[in-house]
Amino acid sequence: MTNHVQEIQRWLGARVGSLGFVLVGFLLGAAAVGFGGSGEDVDAEPQTQNEQPPQTDWTCSMHPQIRQPQMGACPICGMDLIPVSTDESAGSGDHQNRVTLSPRAKALAQLRTAAVGRQLGASAEVRLLGKVEADETTLKSITAWTGGRIERLHVKVTGQKVRAGQVIATLYSPEVFAAHQDLLVAKKQVARLAASPPAARGAAEAALEAVRQRLRLLGVPDDALARMERQKKPTRKVAIRTPFAGTVIERSATEGAYVETGTSLYRVANLNKLWVQLDAYESDLPRLSMGQQVQVEVEALPGEIFTGEVTFIDPTLDPRRRTTQVRVEVDNSDGRLRPGMFAQATVAAQTEGQPPLVVPATAPLFTGRRAIVYVEVAAGDSTAYEPRTVRLGPRLGNVYPVVAGLSDGERVVLRGAFALDADLQIRGGTSMMASPDDRDPGVWDHAIVLGAAQAKRLAPVLEHYLSLQRGLAADDLSTAQQAAESLERAVARIKLDKPAEAKKLWAEIEPNLRAHAHHVAKASDLEAARVGFEELTNGVSTVLARFGNPLDEPVYLAFCPMAQRTNGAAWIQQGDKIDNAYFGNSMRSCGEVRQEIAPGAYLNPPVDTPAPGGHVGGHQH
Repeated sequence: MTNHVQEIQRWLGARVGSLGFVLVGFLLGAAAVGFGGSGEDVDAEPQTQNEQPPQTDWTCSMHPQIRQPQMGACPICGMDLIPVSTDESAGSGDHQNRVTLSPRAKALAQLRTAAVGRQLGASAEVRLLGKVEADETTLKSITAWTGGRIERLHVKVTGQKVRAGQVIATLYSPEVFAAHQDLLVAKKQVARLAASPPAARGAAEAALEAVRQRLRLLGVPDDALARMERQKKPTRKVAIRTPFAGTVIERSATEGAYVETGTSLYRVANLNKLWVQLDAYESDLPRLSMGQQVQVEVEALPGEIFTGEVTFIDPTLDPRRRTTQVRVEVDNSDGRLRPGMFAQATVAAQTEGQPPLVVPATAPLFTGRRAIVYVEVAAGDSTAYEPRTVRLGPRLGNVYPVVAGLSDGERVVLRGAFALDADLQIRGGTSMMASPDDRDPGVWDHAIVLGAAQAKRLAPVLEHYLSLQRGLAADDLSTAQQAAESLERAVARIKLDKPAEAKKLWAEIEPNLRAHAHHVAKASDLEAARVGFEELTNGVSTVLARFGNPLDEPVYLAFCPMAQRTNGAAWIQQGDKIDNAYFGNSMRSCGEVRQEIAPGAYLNPPVDTPAPGGHVGGHQH
């Protein structure tokens, strides 16, 4: 507790600072108009000068952990303490974590709210910086195939285009000169011994072939070798030809320099296709994927846009700059782009699957990797606001996609959430600053976000389970068993590849789902099938809690306290009308719906968060 108090003190000291006086004035004014208290207006009958509400504590607006039974100065900062009522008007239980405003207080606070909804075509523009480079797959080196002195360079500047077979340099090679001289001598010897006995003629031909092989090993191609045999005198100059076509991007050779065999003279590349190497920060990576279309702009050509495609995302991260490289291939057949240019790229990151549930970017209050939003709830004639821990996806422009914690249609605070949180802090509620440390397990850490394709693979599991549930509710054992067999086969076919935690979890869930589905399929009667159905429900509930609802329609968690010998049992069903799979026709409407799980939503919200929309139905018989 002491550590937590010290953390609050450090946070407020660093972030509030001089704003503390403004906050005190705001809260005192808000208290005067009913802000965060009982919701009374300033026109209410004033109290006498020395009269205080019953059970009033005194606290510091900058150090809400300070609580004293009487007014005075804060022992930490010396500011005057302000009263905080601890009677029923401050709330108890769940209401203690609410800030209640009268209509007048709400107007003065200038709060703005908006309904949570799904956004069609939600996308975000990811802007990245980088540099234009040559395509590495087209880079070639032109080397000297023999050692010697460079007498002439036929290509003297970088940027010059060359064609395959073009002479790019002339060398004087002592080795080639000597070997050529030996070749001419051997050639004459063979001609002179043409009429000699076979042994002598064969020895001369063998000597000639040995010289030819020597020149081949020096790098002389066969066509050049044939020309050398026809010459009368040994050549002093050796032509170096390029076997590649392209543009010279680097020249290493200079006239008069001596080079060895294999020395690189030039580097050429095909610039008809270029790479744009972009630097992406860690926060950008969730919105980048292979095959995405990218728009590239360069300063040299303002207003012109080049279109490319992401072909590679570096699997490693630069530990110093915290960036990774993203490669984009761009067509440059017109030659307007040049390696070395700085480029700015825009990537449109589209969301997968159905339109995501989103909240405006101004709604959440972030505490490290966690986020809290204030949700508007009804409180009699007044309006109340309560904090809700949510899990958000990567930002998409001006909105955040909601992974878990909110439902379609709920209203969240867009403006004024920090003021509400400050009031809740003073009254001792579970505010942003009273939340667990960022390193502690979070309420939605169990949720695993699957891509649209991966989530679709899980849909048959829930579909066959719902068929099984309907069969048991109708006392139709045959239908239930057929659905269980289909469920068992569907589970066996599912393979979850990514993320790694999904693959690992599915390996744990899959054997149990198959075993309990097999139990139901081989059950001798309805009662035996319902025993296996309860265990199967636990497995399907785990799927919904960890992976979310993979269907395009909501499903409902129902519970009957009378089921399974009054021990109580839950099941998943379609529709909010109770359809009890444990009693069937004898008590088919017994139970209550405890939660609606919307498409893509997760089962089991945190205990301090009411189910979206409250209970859909009550206990029925």
